[in-house]
Amino acid sequence: MAMFVHLTAAGNVRSIRRSGIRAAGYGQGGARGVYCFPVLPSYTLTHQWLRELARFGGQGRMVAVHVRLDDDQDVLVGRYSDRRRDAQAAVPAAEAVRRIAALDDPRGWEVFVPRAIRPRELHRIRAVPQVAGWRYKPDAHGTRPCTCFGCQVRGEYGGRRLRERLPHPLDGPPPPPRMLLARIAAAGDPGDPAVLREALDWFGRRRRGPLAELTRLAAHPDPGVREDLVWAVAGWSTPGVAGLLDELADDPDQDVREAVEAVRETS
Repeated sequence: MAMFVHLTAAGNVRSIRRSGIRAAGYGQGGARGVYCFPVLPSYTLTHQWLRELARFGGQGRMVAVHVRLDDDQDVLVGRYSDRRRDAQAAVPAAEAVRRIAALDDPRGWEVFVPRAIRPRELHRIRAVPQVAGWRYKPDAHGTRPCTCFGCQVRGEYGGRRLRERLPHPLDGPPPPPRMLLARIAAAGDPGDPAVLREALDWFGRRRRGPLAELTRLAAHPDPGVREDLVWAVAGWSTPGVAGLLDELADDPDQDVREAVEAVRETS
């Protein structure tokens, strides 16, 4: 049996003990599954992803979930950058452990299990120090931090001062809500999915939004639009968000339902 560790927010422990680890991650080719890393002799390398996941997840304290997989379980293994090029290798779990353990520098490597982790495959769940791993990326110390929107973390300590000191040339202020609503209206009925999803992405970066003007998108025929609607309103303090999520929780598309479930688990 091959041993791996999956890092997640402490708030997910109860659900994991009951039902296992959901296939909430997206791997190369759009596959859904669970990211993990082999348990190596080096504690630091085993938990190398912890600090980055905590920084970007915004979910508070992290815990380590140890899982045992059959040696012949098919997984994907490679560096994070390989995932973007669909270049990760499909190998048995035991081979993934062997490959990573043999590397001189396994930082940035990952293993992707293309399915959920069953409760019987859980070995143990334990607390871990919250300072393991890199802060931004391996060898990031001494390099200029990126302040683009994709790298920003809302509410991060010192984030505002960093953006003021190092403004990113490609990021300006987001379009105002009236402009985004105009784009949605111009997209037609039911509306071009690409235009709607782009507008919803902008709305998702706000703390509040015009919920009443967006609720019609819950009935859009494209499930991608409905899923993006979930993520757009998830962080809003606008009254009525809970009711809209209740409606989308019964959506016929599984990805939309799972998005609602994920939002509620982390809220």
